[in-house]
Amino acid sequence: MLEDTIVAIATPLGEGSIGVIRISGPGAIEAGRKVFRPKKNINWHIKDNYRLVYGYIVNPQQEEIIDEVLLSVMRGPHSFTAEDVVEISCHGGIVPLRRVLQLLLRQGARLAEPGEFSKRAFLNGRLDLSQAESIIDIIRAKTDAGAQIAMAQLGGSLSNKIFTLQDKLLSLLAQIEAVIDFPEEDIGEANLQEMSRNCSEIIKETEQLLANAQTGKIYREGLQTVIVGKPNVGKSSLLNALLREQRAIVTEIPGTTRDIIEEVINIRGIPIKIMDTAGLRETRDLVEQLGVEKSRELLNQADLILFVLDATTGLSAEDYRVLELVRDKKVILLINKIDVASIGFDTEALKEFFPKSPILKISAKKEIGLETLEQVIMDLILEGKVTSTDQVFISNTRHKQALERSMDHLQEALQGMKALVPPDLISIDIRSAWEILGEITGNTVGEDLIDRIFSDFCIGK
Repeated sequence: MLEDTIVAIATPLGEGSIGVIRISGPGAIEAGRKVFRPKKNINWHIKDNYRLVYGYIVNPQQEEIIDEVLLSVMRGPHSFTAEDVVEISCHGGIVPLRRVLQLLLRQGARLAEPGEFSKRAFLNGRLDLSQAESIIDIIRAKTDAGAQIAMAQLGGSLSNKIFTLQDKLLSLLAQIEAVIDFPEEDIGEANLQEMSRNCSEIIKETEQLLANAQTGKIYREGLQTVIVGKPNVGKSSLLNALLREQRAIVTEIPGTTRDIIEEVINIRGIPIKIMDTAGLRETRDLVEQLGVEKSRELLNQADLILFVLDATTGLSAEDYRVLELVRDKKVILLINKIDVASIGFDTEALKEFFPKSPILKISAKKEIGLETLEQVIMDLILEGKVTSTDQVFISNTRHKQALERSMDHLQEALQGMKALVPPDLISIDIRSAWEILGEITGNTVGEDLIDRIFSDFCIGK
């Protein structure tokens, strides 16, 4: 695969000031040379790197000028893919980009598959697998904090931690293999205790990585949060207040919101995927019925529920029906309209349903209590822990599952040591734990998994 040359448009199609076409492989420079006419003569055989040249893309058959461009040359191994790379910065319209792409395909380059540039960077040793996966996290980051975590992983924060754990496992395996190779030597209680202690230390470090997995996933994917309540309690007003814009229509008429409105907001670095739902009530309106049914479906998928109640009416029969639907979920109870409240609100009844859930009094219309709400959301996500983006976060489900599988083998090995199981059986678990950790960085991963991972990337990356 690495013997051919690939090409793709590396920027989103559409109108813009610049569009980039990327070529990589042994024929990249030659393909660029055939279609590029520099404004001033250049020597293509000079081996210096990182050249940027102004000129034109020309159809070599008709000598027709296609576009005015900047062409950059990056010779391997000092490039993203560790191969010869040429990038052509064109005008950012669909027509010039596609015309230039077609010209390059006619020069013998092949259209790149999704993620193939990053895949080549991995196969050529430029990146390990976890670093390559972080690229897609940087592209999809919804907040600055999420981008920082992805950048740290691209810089090798997770890889270095995994390599350290693997080194410790190899040292432990060497101890066990020595016992197997020299059975006449008495292992001794002191040596056995040291092996158990080393294994316990590796387990503890793995547990620390897994402890950050849920938070890391939230930074990466966002916290799916659903606003629920009966009609006309202020759900849409709350959405607008949190967004700081008039995203949802607000009226005095119950049932105004009939479909799901979804937005992503940034609460202190955490991406919150927040959804305003149709008011949960019995209705004969067919369109509203569909909205209510969709709201019920979202409740089962939500990570967090903001249950809005009306301070002016107190708990109603409709509120109690919603309470039954969400009582097993992670809920924040919001008593809204405190700026116009005319009656007291029985919070004790709410505490019976949700003894551990926060109860906040807010006014979505007047934006009263929103800072407190944001802090409570943060506390629920981080569970009171002080979290820094400098920590090593496990944000990828594949990485989390690999760590959990490795942990299972480590715990089996530790139990075997305590039960004086034959050392050759213990070594099997230690070796399995080492191999599974290697799946995170790509040291021990199979070709099928590599193909599946990079197929999620966009073409041109």
